[in-house]
Amino acid sequence: MTKVVLSCLKMTLFYLLSFLFLIYAHSQSQSLLYDQEHVVLLRIKQYLQNPPFLSHWTTTNSSHCYWPEIKCTNGSVTTLVMINTNITQTLPPFICNLKNLTYIDFQFNYIPGEFPRSLYNCPKLEHLDLSQNYFVGKIPDDIDTLANLSFLSLGGNNFSGDIPVSIGKLKKLTNLQLYQCPFNGTIPDEIGNLSNLETFYMFYNNMLPPTKLPSRLTMLSKLKVFDMHDSNLVGEIPETIGEMVALEKLDISGNGLSGQIPNGLLKLKNLSILYLYKNSLSGDIPAVVESFNLIELDLSQNNLTGKIPEDFGKLKKLTSMNLEMNQLSGEVPESIGFLPDLIDFLVFLNNLSGNLPPNFGRFSKLETFQVASNSFSGELPQNLCYNGRFVGLTTYDNNLSGELPETLGNCSSLQFLSIENNKFSGNIPSGLWTLKNLSTIKVNQNKFTGELPERISLSISDLGISYNHFSGRLPSEVSSWKNLVVFSASNNFFNGSIPHDLTSLPQLTTLLLDQNQLTGPLPSDIISWKSLTSLNVSHNQLSGEIPDAISRLPALNILDLSENKISGQIPPQLALMRPTNLNLSSNQLTGKIPSDFENLAYFRSFLNNSGLCADTTVLNLTLCSSAPQRVSNGSSVSQSHALLITVMVLASLVALLSSLFVIRFYRKRKQELRKTWKLTSFQRLRFTKSSIVSSMTEHNIIGSGGYGEVYRVAVDVLGSYVAVKKISRSRRLDKKLEDSFLAEVEILSNIRHNNIVKLLCCISSEDSLLLVYEYHANHSLDRWLQNKNKSSSAVSALVHYSILDWPRRLHIAIGAAQGLCYMHHDCSPPVIHRDVKTSNILLDSEFNAKVADFGLARMLIKPEELATMSAVAGTFGYIAPEYAQTTRVNEKIDVYSFGVVLLELTTGKEANHGDEHSSLAEWAWRYIEVESNIEDVLDEEIKEACYIDEMCRIFKLGVMCTATLPTSRPSMKEVLKILQCCNDPFANGDKNVGFYDHVPLLKR
Repeated sequence: MTKVVLSCLKMTLFYLLSFLFLIYAHSQSQSLLYDQEHVVLLRIKQYLQNPPFLSHWTTTNSSHCYWPEIKCTNGSVTTLVMINTNITQTLPPFICNLKNLTYIDFQFNYIPGEFPRSLYNCPKLEHLDLSQNYFVGKIPDDIDTLANLSFLSLGGNNFSGDIPVSIGKLKKLTNLQLYQCPFNGTIPDEIGNLSNLETFYMFYNNMLPPTKLPSRLTMLSKLKVFDMHDSNLVGEIPETIGEMVALEKLDISGNGLSGQIPNGLLKLKNLSILYLYKNSLSGDIPAVVESFNLIELDLSQNNLTGKIPEDFGKLKKLTSMNLEMNQLSGEVPESIGFLPDLIDFLVFLNNLSGNLPPNFGRFSKLETFQVASNSFSGELPQNLCYNGRFVGLTTYDNNLSGELPETLGNCSSLQFLSIENNKFSGNIPSGLWTLKNLSTIKVNQNKFTGELPERISLSISDLGISYNHFSGRLPSEVSSWKNLVVFSASNNFFNGSIPHDLTSLPQLTTLLLDQNQLTGPLPSDIISWKSLTSLNVSHNQLSGEIPDAISRLPALNILDLSENKISGQIPPQLALMRPTNLNLSSNQLTGKIPSDFENLAYFRSFLNNSGLCADTTVLNLTLCSSAPQRVSNGSSVSQSHALLITVMVLASLVALLSSLFVIRFYRKRKQELRKTWKLTSFQRLRFTKSSIVSSMTEHNIIGSGGYGEVYRVAVDVLGSYVAVKKISRSRRLDKKLEDSFLAEVEILSNIRHNNIVKLLCCISSEDSLLLVYEYHANHSLDRWLQNKNKSSSAVSALVHYSILDWPRRLHIAIGAAQGLCYMHHDCSPPVIHRDVKTSNILLDSEFNAKVADFGLARMLIKPEELATMSAVAGTFGYIAPEYAQTTRVNEKIDVYSFGVVLLELTTGKEANHGDEHSSLAEWAWRYIEVESNIEDVLDEEIKEACYIDEMCRIFKLGVMCTATLPTSRPSMKEVLKILQCCNDPFANGDKNVGFYDHVPLLKR
């Protein structure tokens, strides 16, 4: 027994010593591994050139497991994270000497080079995020070497070519992100082999060739998030998509998808977000809807027909329903008005009819209600603002009637109201005028009655009440309407005089009081109207003289005083303004027309004023009689005769030369008119081809360039104009110009956007081509930015330019960005402008921007291939570096040029600012790099304390857009998003935090 006990004790002692030895050995091994990893980490720091953010990585600080960039498991490094740390070197090739790495995240840096194959030496790697860097080339075909990956994000780089088939072998992948890369190959069907995939992002890959959804994609039964918007997809949505039972978010918007929405798609039980907008889907929306977890539904901008399904009323979790810009018909199901979580309801631009469900807003926290451009009738729902969250009402172009709900007068959250062109009647609810957040009231073309209140909210900037039955006098207290920008009150029954206090509104740009019963003189002290661009008080009973001060309004371009009882002479200074649209007809004016008005551009401006005369017959007015000349007493008869003879001879010679010139002119004109002209119309026209051709005279030339002349041509008696660009086919070397011209026709005839210049028609003959555009009263942006420092004489030849304040500059930037965003992201194929600059941004009478001059633009017929142009075309200071060096074209060259425009808007400097070897963009980058105070470079003439932060942010955005590498520039969609965030006066800081966190340059 004792022997047995001793034997057991010996065995126990043996095992105890062995265990202690193993612990000691493991401890020594762990200590050695720890020391080795510490050395590797310090080598990584040295390889990255000792960046400041790693200053705490030292030999003395031995506890590297506590460094914020590191996480350890069982004392060994398993996680390495360096996000947004300005790394510019390649990944350290020895990074996998950290043998136990499972998690690597280097997103939002500037890491160059190809995909780092050195990562293949990390056999345990599960999570790899290299997104938002400068990687180039293809994703390796043997990427399946990283067999343990569950998360892979390579988005926001410059990877190109095919997406490798081998990705389908990464069986453990649950999250795959390949968004925003210029892939120009295919999406392999093998992605359907990723049976564990839950999230798949491939949005903003519009360099892909037109490609169908991979047929085996619907085998991903565990997929929860599928995002491929703006990825150039074509074809139909496969019916089998209804088998993806785990799907929670599906975004395949902004593609070229056609066909119908599969019936099974809206039966997916887990689906919470469905974005199919901006495709070419047609047919009816499936009638049976069982996706009761839907939170957001966006089917807008397709060709969907039929009715809104009754089953939509069962979607109790739905917060946003967007069906705008389709061809839906029938009534809105009444059950939708009972949805408890509905916030946004958008169905504008359809063929919907009937009454609107009366319970909208009663049971939900409704914010947006946009039903414009349909055929709705009946009254508005009474409870839109029942829960106090209502922000915007848009119902224009319907047949709605009755009075506005009184509850709108108490809706303190309301920001905009646009109910034009309906049959509303009665008085506007009194409380509506003073809502503290309301900025826009547009009730034009209804049957409203009553008088305007003495006071309106300080927040109202756009007030449109034209074509109603308002009456009484204009309030004498209009001086309290301090922030009013547009006041449109045409065609009402207002009487009395124009109140003097109306002249104290400094931000007013548009004042329309025509077709009322106003009396008395025009206000004389109007010098405060420094922003006014359009003034129309025609068809009233105004009297008195035209105030001299009207000639000193620096921005005025449209002036209509016709059909009144105004008398006296036309102020001579008025001619120096050269208003683009002037109508003084049907008054009681007298005296001589200022000589600068004696051209065909104004031949309808002075009609029916019997007391007016002119020195020429151009205006079809009475010729002014010359005053008789006295002969001095000391002059001899012979001298008088000699002088008379000399004058007669000179007069005869002048008459002869004039006759020859007129004969030649009319012969040439006759030849022009005899030509066979062909008119190709793109819009509904108010003129004929002969009226355009006959009006192309020297008096009407307003510009010229390499292509030829530009004419301003009047097209109706109201003084409306069009711009005509002419090019002759007969000139030597004109073939390139003609090709440029025809390219402009091809592009503009297919584009419809409010921020792109409208091409009305093309007129052609055997030797001439004419493009007819809408005319823009405020000319081009460069004249406003560059002419401010030029002499007044040089400026007066065009128009008197005032300084554009910052809100208006931002408004122009947003408009131009909207036009370019449409070209890049909404046109199929996308359109590249190639010559974005301030002179190609036109401004209408309200300073809305219009992108113009597409003579250099090209359609990307094959978006999967970067189009290589034969020669660089553009303007110094605006040309992207890669375009100048390689002539390769994609959307990012427009982003670069637009960035230069943003720098001009914020600094007031021209694009060629710098020395002979540099430009404004290069100068701005150097300024940013030395971390100088940005406020010092902002335009001093518009810099105000309340705008400085916003201007600094847009200056930085301009710098981002002009980055040397195209992949580091934002897309126009991202640029527009930033601009719109800046322009939203009701946006709080929290709304934009997430976005700006990913754009470090914009953080202030």
